[in-house]
Amino acid sequence: MAGRGRIRAADIALVRERSRIDEIVGEHLQLKNAGGGSLKGLCPFHDEKSPSFQVTPSRGLYHCFGCGVGGDVISFIQQIDHLTFSEAVELLAGRANIDLKYEDDAGRQTAGPDRAHAGQRARLVAANTAAAAFFAEQLGAPDAAPARQFLAERGFDRQVALDFGCGFAPGGWDALTRHLRAAGFTQSELITGGLAKESSRGTLIDRFHRRLVWPIRDITGDVIGFGARKLMDDDPGPKYLNTPETPLYKKSTVLYGIERAKRDIAKRHQAVVVEGYTDVMACHLAGVTTAVASCGTAFGGEHISVLRRLLMDQDEFRGEVVYTFDGDAAGQAAAMKTFKEDQRFVAQTFVAVEPNGHDPCELRQEHGDAAVRDLIARRSPLIEFVLKTTLAGYDLDTVEGRVAALEKTAPLLAQIKDHALRPAYARRLASLIGDTDESDVLERVRRHTGEGQQQSRGRRPRPPQRTPDDAAVAIEREAVKAALQVPELAGPAFDAVPSEAYTDPDYAAVAAAVAGTGGAASATVTGPAWLDLVAEQCDRESARAMLTALAVEPLRSTGEADAGYVTAVMARLQEMATVREVAALKGRLQRMNPVENGDEYMRAFKQLMDLEQLAISLRKRAIGGLG
Repeated sequence: MAGRGRIRAADIALVRERSRIDEIVGEHLQLKNAGGGSLKGLCPFHDEKSPSFQVTPSRGLYHCFGCGVGGDVISFIQQIDHLTFSEAVELLAGRANIDLKYEDDAGRQTAGPDRAHAGQRARLVAANTAAAAFFAEQLGAPDAAPARQFLAERGFDRQVALDFGCGFAPGGWDALTRHLRAAGFTQSELITGGLAKESSRGTLIDRFHRRLVWPIRDITGDVIGFGARKLMDDDPGPKYLNTPETPLYKKSTVLYGIERAKRDIAKRHQAVVVEGYTDVMACHLAGVTTAVASCGTAFGGEHISVLRRLLMDQDEFRGEVVYTFDGDAAGQAAAMKTFKEDQRFVAQTFVAVEPNGHDPCELRQEHGDAAVRDLIARRSPLIEFVLKTTLAGYDLDTVEGRVAALEKTAPLLAQIKDHALRPAYARRLASLIGDTDESDVLERVRRHTGEGQQQSRGRRPRPPQRTPDDAAVAIEREAVKAALQVPELAGPAFDAVPSEAYTDPDYAAVAAAVAGTGGAASATVTGPAWLDLVAEQCDRESARAMLTALAVEPLRSTGEADAGYVTAVMARLQEMATVREVAALKGRLQRMNPVENGDEYMRAFKQLMDLEQLAISLRKRAIGGLG
């Protein structure tokens, strides 16, 4: 635990109340209206093409129907930032300006967490934030003149440098280290955070020296690392040096500028991927506010996953991703490599290459902001660029060259994720190669995709018809959903049906757990707090695992938890339980001798009549709300 004592339960409840789950989740992915007061997006915890991740703000819960993760705003922060429960509560409390109080097992108030016991992530973020402030201050020092000159030559004045947090790592071996140690950070924290390292003599020294520094932030805006550019000829290090892998900084997922660009990426359904820090700066200053760049590694699959969640990249929607590459051979090679990874996007992908080989920063220097905007506006489909780049290596004036070119490019068309585009690009490829028939191109593409090689034999089996048991299970699911989502509406009607009457063992376990709390009618809390109470009473693991999904999944009417629909569901649940009682009683009567068991038989017969009348009454109530 991140401190002495535990966080007071009332404060945890207050953190949940003041931390809007749609706002917190919305910092990591784009959410769209899913109906019934719910929102949906692409899950941040697994890769998917269609949105299965659902958030219900009114209940403060989320659930992914693809991978099964779910919970409240605290558990979301735990999972997305890899924090303990206490660390997640403390992070959210800081955002909501809540002063947490701590208590021991006897309920006595204790001291809160001190610096020595703060969670590791919070400590490392604090150290990086302090380092960013130190570097920014050093940018004004006399020794930082080369850094200021570097920025000025690229069209970035002092205000721009301040806005992007640019800084300078001073000379000397341990200027930052001494500053941060004086601020209370430990040697271990500085090494773990990638800010310092041990020298050959065993002493602690700074990682960055005499370099222009950019702070790198995660999607929430926390400083998690740095990128540093060499300025001095006698600096033996690489041109760019980045923070090493740390608990905060994972280069395969980090995108420079993502905290600035995320809202416009979601709003405009566009992401522009550039190659460096100055390119991101130039694009944002020129009005291309969706620009981001990878940090210290090539743009790859995990970066794609980050952008897909912001783009709401799915089959029903077409956003766009624009890559900028240098016009030289290295840029062409990068485009070819990107095309292979690119097929993970559903969004349409484009490439913007400046004919003279200028990157966005150089283009802005020479021709101004409008030229950068025009570069992105003149984008062309990535597949078109890849085809032309590939064909440039063949002599298309010869038969041998055209055949070889077709052999090389047909597999590229086979990789196009949107099958509807393949015939159009087959025509385009045929025209680019020249003296080539479109049907030949399509045939070669089919050969690489395997289309037409396996014909289906016979008819597909008909899907199984829904049975009465299926219908019963569907109603049982709606009933337990209502009990978890709106216990005040489910109330006594839900409580009136014993768990033994359920046909599905998981739903029966949920109903028993609700009864174990005292029943839906006696619930005094809702949302995560109500779910916690039910979970404590649920002794079936598979049922406990589905509680969040049941609490998030919209009710089947309009998705709204209206009283009429809930009443109808409860009536149908009671009717089904009553019908099963009728069937059991009829079997019992058939086995009884009405002469030998006269009184008992008549009592059972009267009970049967009453139950059948009750079933009829319940059915009428159910029909009105369920249709």
